[in-house]
Amino acid sequence: MKNGRWIFIATLALIDVLSVGRAAAQGAAETLQGLLAAQIRSQGFTCDKPLGATKDAARSRADYGVWVLRCSNASYRVSRAPDMAAKVEPLR
Repeated sequence: MKNGRWIFIATLALIDVLSVGRAAAQGAAETLQGLLAAQIRSQGFTCDKPLGATKDAARSRADYGVWVLRCSNASYRVSRAPDMAAKVEPLR
């Protein structure tokens, strides 16, 4: 009976860990699109509601990330290098 109780507790702990990891991954994506939206807004572009951000692996390099940001009103290619303003290209 003791072993069954420990298995039950271990299973609950695993479920808890998996749900926290999933929430953290979702939160990270939401944070990234929010940060990119805030950056392009500060540079004069309009992003009413950020809908998603995906990394453009083909254009990205070490210390130079390129993202496609989808907003409710437009889409942008956002290129970021450390300590520099983002290069923002509106996409059609």
